[in-house]
Amino acid sequence: MLSYRHGFHAGNPADVFKHSVLLALLTAMQEKPGGITCIDTHAGPPVHDLTGRFANKNREYERGILPLWNAASPPAILLPYLQQIHEFNVHGELRHYPGSSLLLRQKLRPQDRLILCELHSTEQRELQLRFHRDRRVHLHHGDGYAALAELLPPGGGRGLVLIDPPYELKTELHDLQTALSVALQRFALGVYAVWYPLIEGKATTPDAMLAALQDQGLLQQQQWLDLRISFDNEQRLGRMHGCGMLIINAPRRVQPQLQALRECCQQAAWLQP
Repeated sequence: MLSYRHGFHAGNPADVFKHSVLLALLTAMQEKPGGITCIDTHAGPPVHDLTGRFANKNREYERGILPLWNAASPPAILLPYLQQIHEFNVHGELRHYPGSSLLLRQKLRPQDRLILCELHSTEQRELQLRFHRDRRVHLHHGDGYAALAELLPPGGGRGLVLIDPPYELKTELHDLQTALSVALQRFALGVYAVWYPLIEGKATTPDAMLAALQDQGLLQQQQWLDLRISFDNEQRLGRMHGCGMLIINAPRRVQPQLQALRECCQQAAWLQP
């Protein structure tokens, strides 16, 4: 329990997909002037050193961000995401990969705010060091699922919730369903982005959860998108053969872009020489 460290997986193909979708969602929501409260329920470290021991144990970034970074003509739809990565590597060498907390912080407008939930004490300290002077960032030390009952609905009525748990507990899907049920009862119009892995022999897909939420009357078919990609042999990460993003209440104007991002990451054209 609580042994997961995202540093081992930073910048892998799942991160490319997850973070490009997350940034597209936030950008679309920011087309309206009202302030947005972003909540990251499992924030993790703000930034990863790709030359460090965690990232270099499995070198998963070599199947994700590194070939995209080196691509002569990266896909146009991924350029906004890639530009954000460049912001943290201003000397042209790919060394730092930002976590979701830092990517979200980079996109905040003066009227927006960010709430970061984290249970791990080590990663709490990293977040504290990075953001303790930032008035638009608030740290919540504790269980991100439980925090949703306290944090929702947000002031101003607009919110984006990222749920990206490690899926190391057998109860994860049940805990996730319970948290989403509470969240949707408190904040039905919020935008929710849930990442999940596709792992051989392990049930991590949200199908049963979606059905249960619909049975509760908390979710309608037209309210959600389930975007899944599978990895080719060059990207495959052990038993992890793909991943998905469940998006609830995505603005209609961004849905074609999200589908295009799914298709782009599915093809992973930047891996080709």
